[in-house]
This record gives sequence, C-alpha cells and structure tokens, in this order.
Amino acid sequence: MASFDLNAFSPQQLDALINQAKQRKTTLKKRKPIAAVRKKLTDQAAAEGYSIAELFGGGTASASTRAAAPAQRTSATKGRKLGKVAPKYRNPANKNETWTGRGKQPLWLAALTKKGKKLEEFLIEK
Repeated sequence: MASFDLNAFSPQQLDALINQAKQRKTTLKKRKPIAAVRKKLTDQAAAEGYSIAELFGGGTASASTRAAAPAQRTSATKGRKLGKVAPKYRNPANKNETWTGRGKQPLWLAALTKKGKKLEEFLIEK
C-alpha cells in the first residue's frame, strides 16, 4: 500500500483524494465476492465441457483446442549457447570496468569518446 505525507497536501488536494477514495470504495462494494465469481465461472466452464485451466492456461488442452492454437514463435537464439567473449576495452580510471565491444557502449566509454577520445585508446594490450 502506498504511503505518503498528508501534511504536504493542500485542502483542495485532500478533498480530491477523499472523493477518489469514496469512489473506489463504492466500486469495490458493488463487486461480488471473489469466491462467488470463481464458482460461477467454474460452473459455466464445466457446463460447456471445459475446465478453467483449459480456458485460461495451466492445464492440458483438448486436441481440438491445441489444433486451433497458433504456433508459438521462438527467438533466433533460443537453445543456442553464446560463448563468453574476452574484454577488448578497459576504463583507465577504473581497471575493473571493461567492455567486450558487443552491445551498447558502457557509460564510461561513451562519455570519454564524447569528449574526443578515440576508441582505440582504450584497447586492452594482448
């Protein structure tokens, strides 16, 4: 639950907050208990020959449901192991900060190159 300092609010802001809270309370009071809604949905699904798990996931779907479901896309790297790469660049101010040259440049390197330094200046000697 969010907590905030009520002393920081003006009288108008407090009135608006009270009105919002009253509206939310009214909305929540109109709702049926969750157990009743859950039972109603379970009964309706059973009357149609389904379980809640089949309809909303988590269970095994029937053969007809599986056939109608679209095939899931897999990412290009799924199941593919990417090897570790040795670092190519090192921060002269902090020897523990390195970069392999892959992906987005680290902030320290971007800041130094923006100041006019060349990327080659940070290469790690082999």
